[in-house]
Amino acid sequence: MSWIRRFWPKSLVGRLASVLALAIAAVQLISSAIWMTQARFAEEQEVSRMAEHMALSMASTVKFFNSLPVKYRHIVLDQLRNMGGSRFFVSINKELILINDFPEKRIHHIVISEFNKVLRKELGKNQQIIVKFSDPDTLHVFNNDVLLTDLPPRWAHHSLLMKPLTPPILVIQIKVAESEWLYVAALIPHPSFISEREFLSTERLIFLGLMLIVLLMVSFWVVTWLAKPLERLSKAADELGRDLEQPPLPEEGSQEMVRAAKAFNAMQYRLQRYIDDRARLFATISHDLKTPITRMRLRAEMLPDDMQRERFCQDLADLDLMVKGALQCVKETDVHENQVPIDIMAMLRRLKDDASMAGHEVSLIGNNCKMFIGKPLAIKRALTNLLDNAIAYGKRAEVSVVDSPQKLIITIRDYGPGLQQDDLEKVFEPYYRSQGNISKSGIRGLGLGIVRSIARAHGGEVILKNHPEGGLIAELTLPRK
Repeated sequence: MSWIRRFWPKSLVGRLASVLALAIAAVQLISSAIWMTQARFAEEQEVSRMAEHMALSMASTVKFFNSLPVKYRHIVLDQLRNMGGSRFFVSINKELILINDFPEKRIHHIVISEFNKVLRKELGKNQQIIVKFSDPDTLHVFNNDVLLTDLPPRWAHHSLLMKPLTPPILVIQIKVAESEWLYVAALIPHPSFISEREFLSTERLIFLGLMLIVLLMVSFWVVTWLAKPLERLSKAADELGRDLEQPPLPEEGSQEMVRAAKAFNAMQYRLQRYIDDRARLFATISHDLKTPITRMRLRAEMLPDDMQRERFCQDLADLDLMVKGALQCVKETDVHENQVPIDIMAMLRRLKDDASMAGHEVSLIGNNCKMFIGKPLAIKRALTNLLDNAIAYGKRAEVSVVDSPQKLIITIRDYGPGLQQDDLEKVFEPYYRSQGNISKSGIRGLGLGIVRSIARAHGGEVILKNHPEGGLIAELTLPRK
């Protein structure tokens, strides 16, 4: 079964088309098998009825010859030969003619069985009867030395030979007296005996193949047409993670797809409403907290104990900073802007120049890359946070860009102490402080979380890892659409 899984299509269209192709092929094979079975059964019935009629006619001929006086039999035989033959070639032989073995087919056996049954019924069960098929070229007549082909054409050629065809000849020998055999040879007037008959001829196979191809083409078109709304739904779901403000999905197609599109649009609307409500909530909370924080700061300034006053003021400053950071986090991760082409290299050069003007050492490695479709303010914020962290903790930063048709990878390496293995994932949590790496930025504990949110909003990811030679590596991966 592993090879079936390996070659089985991965796409829905491919799978549906494959299932339809297998179903159509199975139906064709089953219908062809049923048709062949019925055709063969009809042929057997037809051959059986024809053999019965011939056997009855032959039994009448045998009875007629038996009723004739012996001295008149040769006159009847001569008359039959002079007429150019009849349905049978009849002779009275002094010996049993040996018939060479002829490869029997299914219908040959039917004819022989039917002749034996009818002749024994009409002539008597004790009558010695031999029924066989013979090849015309090896058939003997009169005796075992004379071939049919040696006779004059008017005797038997017109009745038994059909050049260039060589259908088998049915030979019946009936013992009518001591050392006397009635010899009857006849052609079976049926297409299966006259020429080779094929139920599945080349023409029929070509017809079945063309019909299968047409059905597959129509099926593939229908499957593609039916799967198109599902493809749009899949694309819309992928775009939803990057742009929550994209237009609603068209509600068209089958009933199931219309219901799915309506559910998707309702989900998108609820997400938009949730994000808007969250932003308003954070804005309201931050605004409402400013007044009590200010009052508490004023009251803390009036404390007589200098140490207590300093501790209260520091705690209030931290609280104010956390409120501002939470509000800024919401704003930074939910930038309402359209996705446009972004020159990533130009953006990185500007950030490098800004850092150099501030006295920081930053190097940029990488060739020019193609324009990236994204939200420019959000991307700039993510790169700024990563670069600020690298400069703050690692003395200097090295930025490299690797572009490919599938994804864009931006790597920022610093030359600081790095992080413990357990902290490589925890630093993305809000307000988490790693041992020895206390944030010096204004948004303490939120910078990397913002970067990851922006990356995932674009369908990408950001990971941290320690460099083997020291320092920390931040790898930002952005997939191309």
